[in-house]
Amino acid sequence: MTDHLTDAELTLLGLLSERPRHGYDLDRVIEDRGMREWTSLGFSSIYYLLDKLSRRGLVEPESADEPRSRRATYRLTEAGHALAAAQTLDAVDTLTPIRARVLVGIANSPDLGTPEVTDRLRRRAARLRAQLDTLRERSRAQSPLPDHAAELFRYSEAMILADIQWTEDLVSRQKAAGMDKYDIKKAHKQLYAPNAKAFALVDVPELTYIAVDGHGDPNTSPAHAAAVEALYATAYAIKFASKNAVGRDFVVGPLEGLWRASDMRSFVTGDKDGWDWTMMIVQPEWITAADIERARAEAGAKKDLPALDRLRPITLAEGRSVQILHLGPYDDEAPTLARLHDEFMPGHGLAFNGDHHEIYLSDARRTAPAKLRTILRQPVRSAQPVSPSGGSGDAREGSPDE
Repeated sequence: MTDHLTDAELTLLGLLSERPRHGYDLDRVIEDRGMREWTSLGFSSIYYLLDKLSRRGLVEPESADEPRSRRATYRLTEAGHALAAAQTLDAVDTLTPIRARVLVGIANSPDLGTPEVTDRLRRRAARLRAQLDTLRERSRAQSPLPDHAAELFRYSEAMILADIQWTEDLVSRQKAAGMDKYDIKKAHKQLYAPNAKAFALVDVPELTYIAVDGHGDPNTSPAHAAAVEALYATAYAIKFASKNAVGRDFVVGPLEGLWRASDMRSFVTGDKDGWDWTMMIVQPEWITAADIERARAEAGAKKDLPALDRLRPITLAEGRSVQILHLGPYDDEAPTLARLHDEFMPGHGLAFNGDHHEIYLSDARRTAPAKLRTILRQPVRSAQPVSPSGGSGDAREGSPDE
């Protein structure tokens, strides 16, 4: 017979060491003392474990007339007393690994300062406070308790208070860090917060990006997925290096894409197989080509990234551009692009002057298609010939040259 006891088995032996009990009494005490919070003892599992402990010779029915039945009252055997006493002392100084699910969430959120993560942390703190109130009310309802039973509530209260403190401190630290953290969307708000109802003309300054080129349908092309993975791995390596080496932290910019085709109508018709693309992420102005190369090498050392050898820094100076915010699935962009190409641009005397540019403000992995937010941008130039005097022809009300 093995001497090992699970936490659930040791809990039952401990309760039976106080006095003999039947299954219903054990279930009530487990509930009343809040032990359900840290054990997996349900009503049916109590009887399963009692039967198991009985077969091991650690517990026995008080009466021979009710052997191993649901009406039986169980007591510890001499062997049960000895094993429970020994393993109870071992349990007092045994350290248990922390397996809180929140740690998985934090590990998967390298940019903790996002509004979504901050909102969830605040919700977590509120739920913890509600849990603390419930625990304290349960403790008061059963007062006075034996010292060892009261300590169960005190321990649980201390753990919840520590969790609340850690959660609220994390929110405060991220809020303070966010005040000094560079965010491209805030630094160039006019470029990253367009109206969803009407096209707007903007002047896009020269910006540096990390970029990967590719071809084909982004929904099915393995090269596209590999490009995005390489970009994010490098972008976060750049971010952390900047924060640690020069003390300048920043929010990783949104994923962006330049799209081109031999026939621009393919963006309206949805013929994605003929698309060429450049996926990219904008970088703060203080990031150098050397910084990017070091981060690229660091990302490659941590993980095999097939597209990493195609990643490079590029500089874009798109200048005068038309943009609008698209709300909804990517496949529903066609009508908006048709209005841009066939109505707005001709109506304002504008011609294409660069690749179709999209900026993905939403994470498609975590956002419902109907709630996706995508900036559609098109660099433009005057469609009218330049006059000998350097003018651009007749000016009209609403013309971008005004």
